[in-house]
Amino acid sequence: MLASACAALGASACGAARQDVAEVKGTFVIEVVKASFPASQAIARPTKLELQLRNAGTRTAPRGAVSMDSFYYTENYPHLAASQRPVWVVEQGPGPPVSTPVASQAVSPPGGAQTAYVNTWTLGPLAAGATQTLTWRVTPVKAGVHTVRFTVAAGLAGKAKAQLVSGAPVQGQLTADVAPLPPSRHVDPRTGHVLPGAFPLLP
Repeated sequence: MLASACAALGASACGAARQDVAEVKGTFVIEVVKASFPASQAIARPTKLELQLRNAGTRTAPRGAVSMDSFYYTENYPHLAASQRPVWVVEQGPGPPVSTPVASQAVSPPGGAQTAYVNTWTLGPLAAGATQTLTWRVTPVKAGVHTVRFTVAAGLAGKAKAQLVSGAPVQGQLTADVAPLPPSRHVDPRTGHVLPGAFPLLP
């Protein structure tokens, strides 16, 4: 009954402020200037995905926000603790590393652009004519051909919409072929340089 009352009166009437109260309502023209992700990858070899957003409009967008939906896949095997399994492990998300209250060794730091929204990152307001670059440092852990799909928004609460000049939604995809084994390499004992291929056998 209380839940029904809260739904009817709105979250603010039940002691919590609405998350979209401060977000400007409107449509903002945002374009993806750059979208890069290596097409050929290998298991356990770190790589990076980079998106560069530009505000092509005349007003500051409340947020340049990006949602990713394909770093994970759903596995339906029984008795799994979690059905979401990684295709890529996000070693560090966009934004500067988050400082810790005590000295420690960070493992897969989230990056300052991470939000409370699922698989969504933002670097904050995007001024007219300005650009923002978001970089994900990831490690592939599942072999095969996989596609990462992303959607760009102008805010987090849904009131600020992002669109291209044509009026189409701002979204895209990047495909990578992940090899099951990392490429072989060896260290030349004479120079100490890392070289491609297996170490040559002596005659």
